[in-house]
Amino acid sequence: MPWRGSAISAENRDPNAPREGVLDRAIDLVRFLRARCPWDAAQTPTSLLPYLLEEAHEVAEAVTEGDDAALAAELGDLLLNVAFQIVLAEERGAFDAEGVVTRLESKMRRRHPHLYGEGEAESWESLKARERDENASILAGLPRGLDPLSRAHRIQERVSGIGFDWADARGAFEKVAEEVEEVRLALESEPSPALEEELGDLLFAVVNLTRLSGHHALNALQRANRKFTARFEALEALARERGVELGAATLDELDRLWDEVKRAEREGGTPSSD
Repeated sequence: MPWRGSAISAENRDPNAPREGVLDRAIDLVRFLRARCPWDAAQTPTSLLPYLLEEAHEVAEAVTEGDDAALAAELGDLLLNVAFQIVLAEERGAFDAEGVVTRLESKMRRRHPHLYGEGEAESWESLKARERDENASILAGLPRGLDPLSRAHRIQERVSGIGFDWADARGAFEKVAEEVEEVRLALESEPSPALEEELGDLLFAVVNLTRLSGHHALNALQRANRKFTARFEALEALARERGVELGAATLDELDRLWDEVKRAEREGGTPSSD
């Protein structure tokens, strides 16, 4: 059921009392804390922003790691921050929990007309485009705080909504190959003021290829980071076992250790210390 306000004052509310709606308890908890804890009472929407962003990142990390126990805990922390923002809005008379959920429900009905018998199925971006001011840029309204990979992904999604996109991933792949060649040319003519720009174009093209392949560049890069970290930690362990000093080892020596780690990974074992 939607979140709803409570007629019981914060001072008289028992946070442990059973509630009709589970999510209502998060709202009640914040009201209880605001009435009794000086720290909670002093918070503002702005002062809570760092915690909101931190908890969102911790939720993402738990999802990425596949850690359901951590995810349950981090979602609770994130829910607390969402509830806090709603309660603060209620206190200043801006909106309440009912208004938040009502707007969410209305938005989802507009964007899923085929599920409610209100129209034909359309792409998400096409539906969102109709909601924007007709004089505004298609790219207007993207959150300024998005990380660059996610921003590139969203830019490409937005323009794809009006058909400005490759037909499939093959076109995006060929664009990546083109950008790689331009980076090569810029490297050969160093010092080249165009190198950073060409590298940016390459990154943007790779994000596009990733998107059209059905993935998100942020998730793909996080997976690559985890894989590299695990392999390098295995390389460090192997180097310690063999008495190899990493700072003094040659690149050839490190490459041999790296190849051994990868070979052991494929074979499902661990590199030999012999």
